[in-house]
Amino acid sequence: MKLLLFLSDSMIPLLIFSIVGYGLLCHGHVYDDFIKGAKDGFQTVIGIMPTLIGLMVGVGVLRASGFLDLVSSVLGIITEPLHFPAELVPVSIVKMFSSSAATGLILDIFKQYGPDSYYGTITSIMMSCTETIFYTMSIYFMTAKVQKTRYTLGGALVTTLVGTIASVILAQFMC
Repeated sequence: MKLLLFLSDSMIPLLIFSIVGYGLLCHGHVYDDFIKGAKDGFQTVIGIMPTLIGLMVGVGVLRASGFLDLVSSVLGIITEPLHFPAELVPVSIVKMFSSSAATGLILDIFKQYGPDSYYGTITSIMMSCTETIFYTMSIYFMTAKVQKTRYTLGGALVTTLVGTIASVILAQFMC
């Protein structure tokens, strides 16, 4: 057990050391390459900032207006027979747009039901099995200037559905 704790604590420093060491062994300009990469990363952040702000504002408006509660009560009629609680519908919807906004909803669920409850277990598993589809697509496709997304959205929605179903099944075994 101590070996695993040591490895988990030292993994990132070892990775950084090995990258810098490899760069030095290859007689590369490690610091200059780092600065160039940081500049490129900063330009990417500036480019995606409007998208990020728009997503956060949109999710905040949906949450504050009560629209997510309305959607969860309507969709709860469909999801309850499938053993997916209506209280978790907003989390599954918001997670597709913003992981940080979904985290806020998850904290509310943890406060109300507890993290070790059935709802808390489903939510925790669902957060690790699903992706922020629209955020990821908008960032990647905007940065890479992709025009035709082909089957990306359909595939992402299907895998999110499968992850959500898996979270319900796994939570039933765990609780």
